[in-house]
Amino acid sequence: MTTFPGSPRLLKGAIIGVDKFNPLASIIVFQYNPETLTRRLEARSSGADTGDRSEVYRLTGPPKESITLSVEVDGTDEVDNLNPAQLVSGVLPTLSALEMLLYPKSEVVLANAGLSATGFLEIIPPEAPLTLFVWGLHRVLPVRLESFSITEEAHDALLNPIRAKVELSMQVLSYHDLKVTHPGYSLFIVHQVAKEILATTNVFNSVQSVGGGLKII
Repeated sequence: MTTFPGSPRLLKGAIIGVDKFNPLASIIVFQYNPETLTRRLEARSSGADTGDRSEVYRLTGPPKESITLSVEVDGTDEVDNLNPAQLVSGVLPTLSALEMLLYPKSEVVLANAGLSATGFLEIIPPEAPLTLFVWGLHRVLPVRLESFSITEEAHDALLNPIRAKVELSMQVLSYHDLKVTHPGYSLFIVHQVAKEILATTNVFNSVQSVGGGLKII
């Protein structure tokens, strides 16, 4: 897809999986930024569940936030820039990188199976990598991929998908969900502080707008 000469460089959204054993386990940069992104926020309030009127405004943590978006992957666009993997497997590498964020590593699965066969009773399930949703400079959020659906819209002669649409559903993880020592804890704190600063900027804009609309009689 060509862009108009001299147009500003567009930041691309991304999903990044960070693993302690493999610092950059997966980097999925969106080929095209989604046109729409849906965010749903639900307040965490102690009074909401108990019916206690004295606690109705008491916040127990940041709101629960979910994000849904649709990502398109097209291996037929920019044919001259295709990497060798795309020539033999279509967009499967990109789809696989997304899917692996929901898979435990095979070596861990095999190791746990060996432990189980030798009589170990307490086997700790493997931990998923820290997953970050990057959407501009102000939003780098730790998330948990809840689910996604993949619609393969076109295939090559070997039945590899060459165009697909992915519907993603993510749950934002805040300091309410993570341990203080987890890197995602600090990331969310930074995100909230940035949001507080932006909200303060809006106050100044609102005051100016109100003041400009007043008429002296």
